Amino acid sequence: MDSGEYAEGDLRCEDGRIAETGRGLRVPDGTRVLDVAGARVVPGLIDAHVHVTASTADLGTLPSMSPSYVAAHSARIMGGMLDRGFTTVRDASGADYGLADAQAEGLVRGPRLLFCGRALSQTGGHGDLRGRGQNSRDDHPCCAGLGRVADGVDAVRAAARDELRKGAHHIKVMASGGVASPTDRIDSTQYSMDELRAIVEEAEAANRYVAAHAYTARAVNRALEAGVRSVEHGNLIDDSSVELFLRHDAFLVPTLVTYWALKEEGREFGLPEGSWRKVDEVLDAGLRALERAARAGVRMAFGTDLLGGMHRHQGHEFRLRGETQRPLDVLRAATTGAAELVGLAGEIGTLSVGARADLLVLDGDPLRDLGVLAEPDKHLRHVVQDGRVVAPA
Repeated sequence: MDSGEYAEGDLRCEDGRIAETGRGLRVPDGTRVLDVAGARVVPGLIDAHVHVTASTADLGTLPSMSPSYVAAHSARIMGGMLDRGFTTVRDASGADYGLADAQAEGLVRGPRLLFCGRALSQTGGHGDLRGRGQNSRDDHPCCAGLGRVADGVDAVRAAARDELRKGAHHIKVMASGGVASPTDRIDSTQYSMDELRAIVEEAEAANRYVAAHAYTARAVNRALEAGVRSVEHGNLIDDSSVELFLRHDAFLVPTLVTYWALKEEGREFGLPEGSWRKVDEVLDAGLRALERAARAGVRMAFGTDLLGGMHRHQGHEFRLRGETQRPLDVLRAATTGAAELVGLAGEIGTLSVGARADLLVLDGDPLRDLGVLAEPDKHLRHVVQDGRVVAPA
């Protein structure tokens, strides 16, 4: 999506990468040829905020599930994402090196998986899913779950180092309250500035970065001042937040579709009643925040944050963003923008020579109608990942 314009021609893949583009390319003997005359070809999509282990919206139940059961669900969820055209995803807590290795080795069919392990949360924060009457906590690494609780500068340093030790591509920190957590308020700030800065220091020492869950301007601004690279959600930002995004060259990752889906289907897929009632606080504000950030030129990436049976709505994020943004800008957020965020610019999200050969063959023009991406069952002819046709399966 570098130029934002289509060019008619051929594309040759070799050893999983784009080797050559142009008109009338010579086809080496034994090469598989895919004739897609009349179709549109775009880079494979990148979802920069997913939870592939979240088979239910009742996140507090995940630690009680067998890890093998969670992995089986994750394999199904990842396969569905690939079928919708997402060839790379950034997991925003829950997935670990096991799932990433399984996908890379071909044991699990799905997008390339950039994981953070477990998100760091203060006691009573968005990653602490204990109810008010539950005092014991089991953060044993064998158990599934999205968060780990760490309080104090020394403890958060140790937790960040531990996730990095296990290969985390980034560190996720809960910097405000959230919808799915039972004992916090959405408008709360979480972690002290000293704790936030310590987490950022540890990530930067390992040449990694921090993604922060935050909703209100107060929480977002604290996270940006501490040095996070991306803010997840950001539904309640204000003009001061926009200034900080621009000053720190940070990314906003809106996740509009999850609020739409939680309101429509959340209780059906396990979202507790108390969490469901929180959705209205952020649902209507999301589009306004997106418009405010886009108008100012804040860098953005595509994210969905769906849970349980609601993963199937992943493509609907394109339609929601299209209410305030040009189709080209939305597609860039899911390709070049997301690639820049995760540190893989030129490697994914592009059809440039040398990039990984991830691409979609579409019956329709997404630059005219984002519904082409929102309804892959109607318009997605082929998904190519690392130079191989992987969908339809």
